[in-house]
Amino acid sequence: MNKSLLFLSTLCMSAWAHTSASDVCKLVQAPRDSFVVQLPFEVVDGRIYVQARVNDHGPFRFAIDTGASGLGRADATLVAALGLKPQGKSETSDGVQSAKVDTVRLDSLDLGGLARKDLEVITRNYGGSKGPAAFHGIVGREFFADGLLILDYPNRTLSFSRSLSLPAAGEQILKYERAFRVPVSIGQVRTEGNLDTGANVSFVLPQALYDKIGSAPLHQAGQGTLTNTKVDTKRAVVGGPFRIGAAEVKDVDVRVSERFPELLVGAHVLQRYAVMIDQRARSVALCP
Repeated sequence: MNKSLLFLSTLCMSAWAHTSASDVCKLVQAPRDSFVVQLPFEVVDGRIYVQARVNDHGPFRFAIDTGASGLGRADATLVAALGLKPQGKSETSDGVQSAKVDTVRLDSLDLGGLARKDLEVITRNYGGSKGPAAFHGIVGREFFADGLLILDYPNRTLSFSRSLSLPAAGEQILKYERAFRVPVSIGQVRTEGNLDTGANVSFVLPQALYDKIGSAPLHQAGQGTLTNTKVDTKRAVVGGPFRIGAAEVKDVDVRVSERFPELLVGAHVLQRYAVMIDQRARSVALCP
C-alpha cells in the first residue's frame, strides 16, 4: 500500500473509531479492515453457532453465549474427539444452583483468526450432541473482553474490533455494572435484565416481577432447563411494552418462575437486532 492510500485508510478508521452517539448503529457497517475478524454464523432456535478450530483441529461447532462467564466451555464430545484429559475442578452456577465440574486445557481456540491461547475451560455433557443444535463447545463472554463485539443477527455475521468502540452515552447506549445486566422497562416498571444469547426464550421473569407487570392468567409451561437445575415454569403474554434502550417489543410470550432470580432477556428477542457489546466501556447497544 502506498503512503497516500495508507493515510486515507488511517483517516477512515479514525473517523469510525470516533462514532457519535447518534450514529452508533452505523458501526455495523464499518469497513472490513476495522475488524480483527468477521465470520458468518447460523441461528438455531435463536442461538448463535460458529465454526471454530481447537488445538489446530476442526472445524468444530461452538455456541456464542453472552450468558456464559469465562472464555469458554468444552462439551464432552469435544473432549472425546481430541482426547483431552481433566486438569482440575471448578464451580459453575446457573443463578439457582452451583455444581462442581471438571476442567480441561485447550492449547488454542480460534474463531476465523481471532485466537486465544492456553485456556483452562469447564467441561461437561451440555446435552448438545444430537439434533440441529448439536455443538462441541461454548464461547464465553470474556473471549471478547478486549474489544467491540457485534452480533448482527439480521445479516448472520459476528464481527470483532479492537479499534472501534461504543460512545460513552446516547439513546442506544446501555451501561452495565455486572455483565450483561442492563436497564429494562416493562410498561411503567423499571428493572434490570440479563442479555443472554444462549437462552432460547424471549423473556424469563421471576414471579415477583410478573406480579407487578402482568395481568393475564398464567398457564403451566413445564420445566425449564438451566445449566445445573430444572425449574417449573408458567407462561403468559405480556403487552409491555418491553423497552431496552432504543429497542421495543410488545405482546410477548414470557416464561415465569418462582425460582428464577432475575429478568432474563433471551435469544428470541435479541435475534431481532444487531447486538453490540463493548466490555472495555461496560456498554451495550441494540440496533434494528
